[in-house]
Amino acid sequence: MLFPAATGILVERGSLLSHSAIVSRELGIPAVVGVTGLLDNLKTGEMVELDGTTGVIKKL
Repeated sequence: MLFPAATGILVERGSLLSHSAIVSRELGIPAVVGVTGLLDNLKTGEMVELDGTTGVIKKL
């Protein structure tokens, strides 16, 4: 239900065939999946910039 409101999606576990990756492609939302240590390095509300093509994630 939250996917349509998202401008981008980061997922710690998953692959190109995971549900989150497939739904994000269907909705045209950039996504990076399989980000090891994502939840250890980001706090709620932190702003990030992501590039869905290269998989680069930057804290702002």
